[in-house]
Amino acid sequence: MTSDLVVRGGTVVDGAGTRRADVLVRAGRVVAVESGIAVAGADVVDAGGGYVIPGGIDVHTHFALPVGAVTSADDFESGTRAAACGGTTCVVDFAGAGREPWEEALATWHDRARGRAVVDYGFHLTVTELPVEPEAAARRFAAFAEQGVTSVKLYLAYPDRLMVDDDTLGRALAASRRTGVRVCVHAEDGATVETLVGEAVAAGRTGPDAIPSVRPAAVEAEAIRRAAGLAGAADASLYVVHLSSAAGLEAVRTARAAGTDIHAETCPHYLDLEQSHLEAGEQDFVCAPPLRGALDRAALWGAVASGDVEVVATDHCPFTAADRRRGTGGTGWTDFTQIPGGLSGVETRLSLVYQGVLSGQLSLERWVNATSGAPARLFGLAGVKGAVLPGLDADLVVFDPGATRTLDASRLHSRSDRSPYEGRVVTGWPVVTLSRGEVVAVNGEPADARPGRGRFVRRSPILR
Repeated sequence: MTSDLVVRGGTVVDGAGTRRADVLVRAGRVVAVESGIAVAGADVVDAGGGYVIPGGIDVHTHFALPVGAVTSADDFESGTRAAACGGTTCVVDFAGAGREPWEEALATWHDRARGRAVVDYGFHLTVTELPVEPEAAARRFAAFAEQGVTSVKLYLAYPDRLMVDDDTLGRALAASRRTGVRVCVHAEDGATVETLVGEAVAAGRTGPDAIPSVRPAAVEAEAIRRAAGLAGAADASLYVVHLSSAAGLEAVRTARAAGTDIHAETCPHYLDLEQSHLEAGEQDFVCAPPLRGALDRAALWGAVASGDVEVVATDHCPFTAADRRRGTGGTGWTDFTQIPGGLSGVETRLSLVYQGVLSGQLSLERWVNATSGAPARLFGLAGVKGAVLPGLDADLVVFDPGATRTLDASRLHSRSDRSPYEGRVVTGWPVVTLSRGEVVAVNGEPADARPGRGRFVRRSPILR
């Protein structure tokens, strides 16, 4: 391969719009986007009239995550290989369980990723406590930023191990305002959930079918309202991860209308799957928040189309069927609280969201913005990734809108033996994925996807 590469004969789609153009890549970066590029001796990728889009950016993954006695199925090698096959060229993973010192958490996650990642990656840090003194809290957030980590996650759920109180969240938001480190929240009212869980288990309702009633949409909406109130008081920005419901969406919209700088992501499983799987007792569909109903799905599709929900990420955290059965205790689950939760999505996200384009719900530009442009902008990657522009990394995907793919686990590259979309055939799939100008996947299969070629990306503080 020479140092020059031309992606020829495609339609470029990104935040700048849609246009017929070739893309010239040199030394891993885009150097020109224009018609009729001809460079002697350059390698050529024939886009064949397909779309040429920025590589996907998935800002919500959980690779090699220990959950009690079991661990999520994909590590940084298998997870980023699957990402590349599905057109994602950068992931941002959640580092730490919140109980260890942040320096230890960050070092552990660097060790897990280094030498294994196929595409580029960054980290968020999980935060469960902060110094009471505002200057000390701000210094801690500034230390995160110095390490290239410019986002944190705080949980309003799981009081036994992760949940923060309002004072802690308020201090985090104040520190965020001063340092540009984005605060993300898992928005479920943990106290209410714990009460409902206790009542369900006491009544003998111990299977997955109980989950929708113990984690109802109302607990998501209440947590968003509370967090948004604290963000407004701090004049800080707030990012809601994995929004799942129409009620939660309404809380986001209400806060935004009141002047709060609030952003939200949803996930493909909330757009495409329903709680009937849980009602049927299927353990392989357990996640938190849980799957919802048809009205919630429709509301979220509409919000992605309008931009009220800016990002579609995945919360990729699959388990094997055997590990689901083993449960978090390792000896078999006896009630739904012991089922490790999480679904796969890092490989299928780009195509699943594209189905919204085919159905007329999304424009091409909204599809690309939700899966690449907005994640780059909101998480300190703008100017590096997220668009097809000169000077940016040549993270590019040639997407064939007519290609079909069956989303069975046997056809995908996760180490999980279960796909939540088993049997589904999608139209539209990446046929070439380039990471910094190197081809890492062709026709949905790995191509020179070398473990360790992926780099840690230091992200910039987020400016409002």
